[in-house]
Amino acid sequence: MPRSVNHVASRNRRKKVLKLTRGYYGARKNVWTVAKNTWEKGLTYAFRDRRAKKRNFRALWIQRINAAARIEGMSYSRLMGALHKNGVEINRKVLADLAMNHPEAFKAIVDKVK
Repeated sequence: MPRSVNHVASRNRRKKVLKLTRGYYGARKNVWTVAKNTWEKGLTYAFRDRRAKKRNFRALWIQRINAAARIEGMSYSRLMGALHKNGVEINRKVLADLAMNHPEAFKAIVDKVK
């Protein structure tokens, strides 16, 4: 008796990956092995970059806080030290948002801890 191969399942599996690689350049979108490798590599990049994104945003927030703090005559490190010493519980994301969009509120925070 001949070997039974489930063509329906294997074709669906391939179609699913090829659908995910639509829009890629050249053979990456329509040649099964190339598309599969590209898709798998993309998953590893996505995993890595979800973590890198957190680092990048923290660095951006620190730069924004530093720039705004220097306008108020203080460095970033002195500002953060003063915030912690005075018990002001505000995270860098919110502080950076205040520095960019509400400078008067940021100035009030700086004046409070000076």
